[in-house]
Amino acid sequence: MSQSIADVGVDDPAEAALGLARPIDTGTVPGGPARRVDVRRVTRFLVRRPGLLLSVAVLVLVVLASFSPDLFTSQDPLKGVPSQNFRGPSGAHWFGTDELGRDVFTRVVHGAQLSLKATLIAVLVAFVLGGLLGVVAGFVGRWVDDVLMRFVDVLLSIPALFLSLALVTALGYGTVKVAVAVGIASVASFARVARAEVLRVRQAVFVEASRSCGARWYSVLGRHVLPNAAGPVIVLATLDFGASILAVSALSFLGYGAPPPAPEWGTLISDGRNYLANAWWLTALPGLAIAATVLATNRIARALDGEWSRQR
Repeated sequence: MSQSIADVGVDDPAEAALGLARPIDTGTVPGGPARRVDVRRVTRFLVRRPGLLLSVAVLVLVVLASFSPDLFTSQDPLKGVPSQNFRGPSGAHWFGTDELGRDVFTRVVHGAQLSLKATLIAVLVAFVLGGLLGVVAGFVGRWVDDVLMRFVDVLLSIPALFLSLALVTALGYGTVKVAVAVGIASVASFARVARAEVLRVRQAVFVEASRSCGARWYSVLGRHVLPNAAGPVIVLATLDFGASILAVSALSFLGYGAPPPAPEWGTLISDGRNYLANAWWLTALPGLAIAATVLATNRIARALDGEWSRQR
């Protein structure tokens, strides 16, 4: 009984009060044996899933293209050679050329910057606003929970694409405004997941013990509730990344995104639909880039959500 809390490796007095003391884990020391086991486990996890490796590679290429398109092409996406219009995919033009002789591969690479920027803004808006609503509703409870959840129910009753269209019509055209509209349309799902996780963590033994030890509410929220409730919300953000790409591309396809000649992915598909009879690549190959990115993000989200936790 004379052994102190520090001797048994307990960071929180609430855990000590409940007898949750545990030995200090030497594997957390950098270079310790547990670190090597973790690296081996991650490597084995990835090697056994070639589809996941391919998804990670696709997403890395898209991110590189959005931040540094010059790594993939040195051509100007806005300038073309009219004498080389409607050239099919070849070694000189991997994705062919459009009606103005512009290289479609170059436009897809540079369009990744606009589309990914809008997607990141949309996911960030949904994550911050939805997470805030869910945390407040779940942690405060009572009438605050009722009011906020009824507002979330109203958002859930409206199809996300229709709500995005209404918002972007009110906000105006442009990449950022499209992103904000898509993000607001996704707030409800984030709020629901965040509230459910906060309610689950609130009832945990270590949270009750922390309160019984006299911890302030903001200490309980910051040290216990938020860290333990963030996992599913982060996974939802990964899943919503793919859905946001589709939503942003759909609004750009309808003409609400950046004005031409900006090479947004949705705009590229919209421009190419008029030439499907003689230039199928103008629509098919940008659409394939969107589909590959969405499938890659969904595969990574599935691995984060269930496969890794089951292996652990």
